[in-house]
Amino acid sequence: MARPEKIRLGDMLVQQGLVTGDQLKVALDEQKRTGRKLGRVLVDSSFVTEEGISRGLARQLGAEFVDLKTYQIKPELVARLPETQARRLRALVLGERGGVLVVGMADPTDLAGFDDIARIVKADIDLAVVTESQLLATIDRVYSRTQEIHGLAKELTDDMGDLPGDFGNLLGLTAGAEDAPVVKLLNTVFEEALKMRASDIHVEPQEKSLLIRFRIDGVLRVQTEADSKISTALVLRLKLMSGLDISEKRLPQDGRFNIKLRNMPIDIRISTMPTQHGESVVMRLLAQNTGLLQLDKLHMPPHVLERFRHAINRPSGIVLVTGPTGSGKTTTLYAALNDLNSPEKKIITVEDPVEYRLPGLNQVQVHEKIDLSFSRVLRTALRQDPDIILLGEMRDQETAEIGMRAAMTGHLVLSTLHTNDALSTPIRLLDMGVPRYMVALSIQMVLAQRLLRVICENCAAPHVLLPHEHLWLKSELGDRVDQFQYKAGTGCSHCSNTGYQGRQAVYEVLEMTNALVEAANRGDPNEFMVAGREQMAGNTLRRDAVRLAVNGRTTVDEAMRISTQLDE
Repeated sequence: MARPEKIRLGDMLVQQGLVTGDQLKVALDEQKRTGRKLGRVLVDSSFVTEEGISRGLARQLGAEFVDLKTYQIKPELVARLPETQARRLRALVLGERGGVLVVGMADPTDLAGFDDIARIVKADIDLAVVTESQLLATIDRVYSRTQEIHGLAKELTDDMGDLPGDFGNLLGLTAGAEDAPVVKLLNTVFEEALKMRASDIHVEPQEKSLLIRFRIDGVLRVQTEADSKISTALVLRLKLMSGLDISEKRLPQDGRFNIKLRNMPIDIRISTMPTQHGESVVMRLLAQNTGLLQLDKLHMPPHVLERFRHAINRPSGIVLVTGPTGSGKTTTLYAALNDLNSPEKKIITVEDPVEYRLPGLNQVQVHEKIDLSFSRVLRTALRQDPDIILLGEMRDQETAEIGMRAAMTGHLVLSTLHTNDALSTPIRLLDMGVPRYMVALSIQMVLAQRLLRVICENCAAPHVLLPHEHLWLKSELGDRVDQFQYKAGTGCSHCSNTGYQGRQAVYEVLEMTNALVEAANRGDPNEFMVAGREQMAGNTLRRDAVRLAVNGRTTVDEAMRISTQLDE
């Protein structure tokens, strides 16, 4: 395609009937007043959509409009235009046709930008039109900073040498800390982790290298390997940031610190542990301005949502959410609190740490070092006349008993417990030493959950069942197994070629009916388990995972993985 022509955006939109003359006049007046781009003013004024403008420009120029939400990006072609230039020019290399590169531009009327792109990629280019919001989101996703992280790690290694002379400068303790090698490296790691939706960062010293891994959608992925020499500098810097004892290397330590990335406050919980080759560090990333989910946005099956809502709206009793670490328990509980929060109710939370901030709540951070323990805070909370108490975790007999007594004296208590499924939860409390009558009378409901990876919508394709998958599904579905269409992700740039993007919970519910209360009081675990299975009637975590596989939300392999964990 030839070099694009200069276009008067307003005249083009009026000519194509996308805006009226009066709307254009209002937008031009606003543009003169604020100095913003005309296209942005038109979109913000709801006169036209961003996609409408892009499609109009494509028609005017005889160019292709590309929807980046579904477009399959090729990383090797994207790399032809460096990330810095891609952001500056609002452009992305999308494909190649006979030696000519197809480049998507958010502003195809930028003639100087068009010329710059051709000069940088050293090739003839064909123009395609994309929306700016999709372009920026795609740039964030496809430009991996792995090489930059590796380069910064090497720079830190070179600066350290064998025996660094100015360790304070390396750690960012002197003036110009933002330019210190370790600070630049950590900032880049944090930014990449946020961009890739990582929940945790693992910094692990090995015998001859330092391994940095991200946990994404519950699965660890290697981000980079560096010289083991920089391990000490990284750990010391992280300890300084979180207020830990830098002289103590023999004992585990826990702390937290806050940083700001892309104008987003991030709370980082840090855990250090001495290993054979140095201190291992794990950091949990918690975005503080992430909007709280509503209960009806958690994808609970209707019968589960109805029963859960009924339980949390009772005036007293305990509602427990169970599952392993990282199964979304806190998210579920805060969605419940979001539903219950009102000026008429006093809600107190006792947590370690406080993971979400919710206006209207009285939130307490446990601090064991100063004896601000769960049990101590909980006793005090009961004297604060609360209606609802969120107890972060029932981690010991004393805390569990105080929570049970609170539930039996007219308070609604929400809490978590680490158990494999709903049915084993009351048994676990009994094993902790909680009196049988407390367990039987205080628990209203147990909601067990797990997180499954969801198939990437951009590369989802029909999947033919493998023999072992067919056999497993037949044990759950019987002869109906062949009535459904199953899916799997083939892997694309949107999901880093994993076939999965995001996670969704599966659930099972156990309600303490009269029959279960009587079975619990009689103290026979087998009788309780039989009565519980009858009450749940097959509505289990495994069955919910099968439901998602049948509906094409997850793969059969992922449903089987969760089921294997339940059997362990």
